[in-house]
Amino acid sequence: MLKLKLHWQILIAMVLAVLAGWLTGADGELFGVRVVAAFEFIGTLFLNALKMLIVPLITSSIIVGVAGIGSSGDLGRLGGKTLAFYLTSSLLAILIGLALVNLIQPGIVDGEPAGELLALEEAVSLPSGVDEADSGALAEIFLRMVPTNIVKAAADGQMLGLIFFSLLFGYFLTRADQGAAEPLYNFWNGVFQVMMRITEWVMRFAPVGVFGLVAETVSQTGFAAAEPLIVFSVTVMLALAVHALVTLPLLLRLFGRVAPYRMLPAMAPALMTAFSTASSSATLPVTMDCLEKNARVSNRVSSFVLPLGATVNMDGTALYECVAAMFIAQAYGVELGLGMQFVIVMTALITSIGVAGVPSASLVAIAIILAAVGLPLEALGVLLVFDRLLDMMRTSVNVFGDSCGAVIVARLEGEDQVLEPASAEAGRG
Repeated sequence: MLKLKLHWQILIAMVLAVLAGWLTGADGELFGVRVVAAFEFIGTLFLNALKMLIVPLITSSIIVGVAGIGSSGDLGRLGGKTLAFYLTSSLLAILIGLALVNLIQPGIVDGEPAGELLALEEAVSLPSGVDEADSGALAEIFLRMVPTNIVKAAADGQMLGLIFFSLLFGYFLTRADQGAAEPLYNFWNGVFQVMMRITEWVMRFAPVGVFGLVAETVSQTGFAAAEPLIVFSVTVMLALAVHALVTLPLLLRLFGRVAPYRMLPAMAPALMTAFSTASSSATLPVTMDCLEKNARVSNRVSSFVLPLGATVNMDGTALYECVAAMFIAQAYGVELGLGMQFVIVMTALITSIGVAGVPSASLVAIAIILAAVGLPLEALGVLLVFDRLLDMMRTSVNVFGDSCGAVIVARLEGEDQVLEPASAEAGRG
């Protein structure tokens, strides 16, 4: 089994976990032996390992990412247009997910929170100092973004303050003297590289952790949890479809001034590769080939925009993080007002950039969002049931968003041949 790719290992582990949880039943025993405690131990150990990664990983990745972009020689006109599109498209994706999850409310079943069906704890409240009924809640959130003690904020898991500090540190690192900035950058880059290796090592145990989490959930709830999870999955799929088939084509038409219907056939090989591999980075060579040969984007644009997009532009992932956090809040019966939803939007936007290159990044990113709004990380277990299919779909949206960004930037750079029929180009000649 170790020779199989990780996603197949996780899929097999999920099937075995469903079977084990069903055989175990509500009494927690299998063949006369109480095993539900073992399921809980395995799942908790895996979640603890994920929690261990959050602070050093998010801090180093944001600092290195911001410093790297800010010091790039290409961050002039071309880089500015690229980053502007990526931020806009990711924000629109998150807002679409937020609107649909509020409209459909997958975490509510028959007018009641689905927490009991999903075997989630009921006693959950918002972080101290934040009252959604208080008109000053939004101001309180901004105060939490600027902690008085960054070390204490990291120890307490106050992710908003940690993210804000990391953004500032990375930005001003590019403004410091080279003699002082270079060793600091090398240090944080070294931390990031080490954390990536640790994350890859932890994710090798993901099949075991997923087995424990899913088996415990099925053992306690049976298959009653299927209904809210199916509705959640449909909500995510619908939001991804709206973003890919409505939002991105509109951006192509408005800013790229090209016919959006030509984009899908041009990028079809890359989208199929992204769907099958669930990896934006692995799809990058195919994406670049499709853009240059089919969409006729210049190598100057594609070689800059696509690698940057594969790292920082994760429309589908950001959308999924937002919907997942809202779904868990609904399932716990926690009503998130405008202020806390603003926190989810901004945290999803930043974490989709900060941890995009990490294997199974959505697990780490959702953990960060849950910590930011005060929801238990144990709820991650219920999201894993349909995660593989959703991962394939959101990766395809990620790649399509990168491709649309490259086309728009190329058109703004004056490349008139992009997505134009050969006959039209010959006619102009």
